[in-house]
Amino acid sequence: MAIKIGSRIHICKIAGTNAGTGSPDKPLNAIPLDNANAEIYIRNDINHPFQPISKSALKKELKWSKIYFSKLSRAQQQEAQSSLVQENQDSKLKPNAKLDISKYEHLPFVRIDEAINYVDKQVKIAGWVHRQRVQGKKMKFLVIRDGYGFLQCVVGSDLCAIVDMQELTVESSINLFGTVKKVPEGKQSSNGIELIVEAFEIISKAPGGDEAFGNILNAEASPSIQLDNRHMVLRGETASSCIRFRSLTLKAFRDYFDSKNLCEVSPPLLVETQAEGGSNVFAVDYYGNPAYLTQSSQLYLETALPSVGDNYCITESFRAEHSVTRRHLSQFTHVEAELGFITFDQLLGFIEDMPPQKPFLRMEYTDAIQWLQRNNIERDVYVNDVKVGQEPYKFGDDIVESAERTMTDTIGQPILLTRFPVELKAFYMKKCPLNPALTESVDVLMPGVGEITGASMRISDYAELIKAYEREHIDPSPYYWFTDQRKYGSVEHGGFGLGIERYLAWILNRHTVREVCLYPRFTGRCSP
Repeated sequence: MAIKIGSRIHICKIAGTNAGTGSPDKPLNAIPLDNANAEIYIRNDINHPFQPISKSALKKELKWSKIYFSKLSRAQQQEAQSSLVQENQDSKLKPNAKLDISKYEHLPFVRIDEAINYVDKQVKIAGWVHRQRVQGKKMKFLVIRDGYGFLQCVVGSDLCAIVDMQELTVESSINLFGTVKKVPEGKQSSNGIELIVEAFEIISKAPGGDEAFGNILNAEASPSIQLDNRHMVLRGETASSCIRFRSLTLKAFRDYFDSKNLCEVSPPLLVETQAEGGSNVFAVDYYGNPAYLTQSSQLYLETALPSVGDNYCITESFRAEHSVTRRHLSQFTHVEAELGFITFDQLLGFIEDMPPQKPFLRMEYTDAIQWLQRNNIERDVYVNDVKVGQEPYKFGDDIVESAERTMTDTIGQPILLTRFPVELKAFYMKKCPLNPALTESVDVLMPGVGEITGASMRISDYAELIKAYEREHIDPSPYYWFTDQRKYGSVEHGGFGLGIERYLAWILNRHTVREVCLYPRFTGRCSP
């Protein structure tokens, strides 16, 4: 109420209002404090005329007016606050409301691994609901996964009131719009940031109830159920981390080979011959003719030496072994390389430089046999496939997986186990110059896993290779292209094959090689 100082103000304690003008027909109910020096006329009864206020009455009325206007101010503030709250509530989204995201369409679409570069900026994040946690009735925390990382997202009370957010299920795909913030001091997140959600849009809602993700896969799920639902297991943090680390490992191997100037080649997976020999191959009908899924690409890599020099491949190999152990697969990723103009010691050095841990313990096969004898580790004896007892290991025995692992785990460090007897190794392996009963061969053994790499120098002499065919009862005619390498400029050369899955199981300390495959293939398992 703004009344000019010096004017006449009329006060009526009965009919006056705070909205009055101070005129006789619209009197006020209290003396305005900023116009206390005005000419004041007052009445206490509507039937009596306005009279000039006495000095004593003025003092009393001013005291009362101060109290009145103080209460009025507080009441107006409360009313304004209540009005604002009501206005906000009216503007808030109702449970069945649909968000208008048009004003967010201009925001940059950001991957989670890039979000750290957008602190205090508005962005759009898309992904899958990995976890969610409700805090009271007014806040929800989402962990969103997009394949590149995980991001904590904070959803406030207005959005939590929406049915779509209340009924959000794990593994639903969603668009989130909001501001990237550093997490408050004392709080934690995987990358030190979080998204304060301002709007959202469900892309595709995952089922709930019996089909809910947590009801299909949980801590009690058997290995068989997990394998049947491998496509869902892969969404977990452990499985996805293994697959991503696998990708980084393959890149690291390629980087290592590139640093050594090796050329990557792509050999065929369908082959006419058997690299390792034996019956552990998958036969296929190839246009009416027999063919096999390759056990190893080594023979083809050898033929590339004269044209591209040292070379390697990272491709699949197949072994039709009926071994159901935690380190056996029917299909595995094979890292193989062939090196020309080298010695056996140089081959061992090249292998040793690949893994992250060295030096390796170098042990010959004969020393391993003696170690097993000293530690009373014996081999099973079978008669007509029936176990009849055990006996100490002796020279010429194939060291089985369990004994090999026991030795490696007991010693507790990587081992280059070298110079195996000729009878235990493939036909193409070169004999030791000082002891023709042994081969210039090596198995790389890792604690917790066992063998991850097999390597050898290759037979470079034509006549020696022909004798090896005869010894193993192999028809040399299908191998003419391989044998020709010994006729047209043969050189000393060697190579190796490394199983990526066993390598990863060792370095990631996983119980089985199946955990580091996208979809493991082993005896009895060819799905999904």
